[in-house]
Amino acid sequence: MNFDFSDDQKLLKDQAQRFLNDKSSLKVVRRILDTDETHASEVWKGIVELGWTGTTIPEAYGGIGLGHLELCMIAEELGRSLAPVPFSSSVYLATEALLLAGSEAQKQKYMPPLAAGEMIGTLALSESTQAATPRTMKVSFDGGKVKGVKMPVPDGDVANFAVVAVKTGSGTDEKSVSLAIVDLTGPGVTRAPLRTLDPTRNLSNVTFDNAPGELLGAQGGGWAIVQKVLDHAAVLVAFEQVGGADACLNMAKEYALNRYAFGRPIASFQAIKHKLADMYIKNELARSNSYYGAWALSTGAPDLAAAAAGCRVAATEAFNFAAKENIQTHGGMGFTWEFDCHLYYRRAKWLSLSLGSHLSWKDKLVSELEKRNAA
Repeated sequence: MNFDFSDDQKLLKDQAQRFLNDKSSLKVVRRILDTDETHASEVWKGIVELGWTGTTIPEAYGGIGLGHLELCMIAEELGRSLAPVPFSSSVYLATEALLLAGSEAQKQKYMPPLAAGEMIGTLALSESTQAATPRTMKVSFDGGKVKGVKMPVPDGDVANFAVVAVKTGSGTDEKSVSLAIVDLTGPGVTRAPLRTLDPTRNLSNVTFDNAPGELLGAQGGGWAIVQKVLDHAAVLVAFEQVGGADACLNMAKEYALNRYAFGRPIASFQAIKHKLADMYIKNELARSNSYYGAWALSTGAPDLAAAAAGCRVAATEAFNFAAKENIQTHGGMGFTWEFDCHLYYRRAKWLSLSLGSHLSWKDKLVSELEKRNAA
């Protein structure tokens, strides 16, 4: 079984790396960090012009009709550059939800503007800092109206619409959850930004006060769709984390080769070598798991849920470790504002919680492996 990418896919990866190196430098990331901008609009415009927002959208709906493998290549480079854009919420979450459950009319309405970058979508799932479950969900949908509060919502301040997880039944089981599409610029919607460790990635508190909405998919089928969307997104975010972890390793290596102590590069010291070696091992383990996840996603393999959980766990651990050890390799300078180490540390922490906690994905991995063994 060959898990390598094709020459065309590698060419796309190189193109993405060149573009992001040119347009989304860490100076741009710092600008977003230091200002009230929600994202780098010039980088987003370039991404749209390259067609990345329509990567998995069929040509019939205005996309470029590629696949998830190509999207994985783009995701890795977005993670490497820390691009401050609403790509993941719109492409990994909203677009995937529409592809999985949208009616023909909904696809005709939302897919073309999503592909053209004229609309930004998101997924509104959580209602508190606790994990979202059918039992804890309170946002309701009745008579075509959505009522309640969702937080944190990724890119809630810039999104045009949200796919909202809502309660359409009185029970607490999975069948009580549905999905509704809500216009975030319409009546009954109030948005407020949330302060986080990484201000370069927007999170919001969104209040729905009888906001008009329409069902996405069948009533009572929302939770099953959410799980599929999260599995897809877990693989894509894992590639972002692999890209970020790889950037941390390269940054630490370059500093160690050029920083001298006691008359020689600190890279020659055994303690530094061990740090870099440990980072490399975790990064390669995460990459291996992510490649398997990409294969499972692109082929619709039965064990996609296990593969997604596996790459999510490995990539989260790799990026968190690499970001921390990058700071340690830089010594006292690594903790300062002037060095860029903290930019990767911030993003590592943000991504580790963006689709649910690290522990919840570990639990899912164990559950999926138990199901496999039982079968």
